[in-house]
Amino acid sequence: MQAELDLKALVGAIGDAVIVSDAQGQVVMWNPAAARMFGYAEAEALGQSLDMIIPERLRKRHWEGYDKSMATGTTKYGNDLLRVPAIDKGGRSMSIAFTVAMLHGTDGKVSAIAAVIRDETARFAEERALKKRVAELEAQVAAGAPPA
Repeated sequence: MQAELDLKALVGAIGDAVIVSDAQGQVVMWNPAAARMFGYAEAEALGQSLDMIIPERLRKRHWEGYDKSMATGTTKYGNDLLRVPAIDKGGRSMSIAFTVAMLHGTDGKVSAIAAVIRDETARFAEERALKKRVAELEAQVAAGAPPA
């Protein structure tokens, strides 16, 4: 019992969003950081499809991968950081980075997927601006003009 309380306290206190979804992709855990990041209160998110944070244009691809992971019990993103677009409650586009973990039931089958998510929207925008500036400077140098 104490271990469950400690786990709940940890998930509630962690600064990254922690979202757990069941085999059908319905949210079964939504921590306070997920509420801050995506704008949905826990009560709004629980029982809802992950579609609420997945841009419509990416849903087909997401569900193909999700269903494959649930069927095989494996994911290629368990140790690798995955960076993808997302949307918040207001429809704002975001850039997120996350890792996932497959959660198994007592029967050994995958029962849920947990994701630990960080909002990288600001970092992504800064990186894009820096790449644009470097490209501009390289173009100026290649053209023989002094860098501005």
